[in-house]
Amino acid sequence: MLELKRDVFRECSEKVGQRIASLEAELRTLSESASSDTKSSMGDKYETAREMMNLEKEKYSTQLEDAEKMKTILNSLKIEHSSEKVVLGSLVKSSTCLFFVSISLGKIPVNGKEVFVISPLSPIGQSLMGKQVNNSIEFAGKVERIISIA
Repeated sequence: MLELKRDVFRECSEKVGQRIASLEAELRTLSESASSDTKSSMGDKYETAREMMNLEKEKYSTQLEDAEKMKTILNSLKIEHSSEKVVLGSLVKSSTCLFFVSISLGKIPVNGKEVFVISPLSPIGQSLMGKQVNNSIEFAGKVERIISIA
């Protein structure tokens, strides 16, 4: 299970890295577009377009900030560490699912398995934190028993 945990971590790091690169590229494109845009005789139209660009820039900047925080969290995880209780960085195998408690990325495929990458602050993350093997949690009307923790 430790090998799967390493692979899940690698996949998460890759996805976050791609997201950061994509957002940085979008911000560069917007900056280049803003600097090459010249004021036309239609001042209002120019100002509206410029304001729309600023809003887009703000949105991408916020998303980039969030992605950087995700990267920081991932980099702080002790992947080789195993615990008897579910902690930040745990890979949890339940009766029906695999959960990686770290950042919020949703469901990702790893080695032919689907892994739910969840934040410890999410409702299911909060339910899992501190639990041990053979403990059960109830989520969305289903009971999940913890089979193993890596």
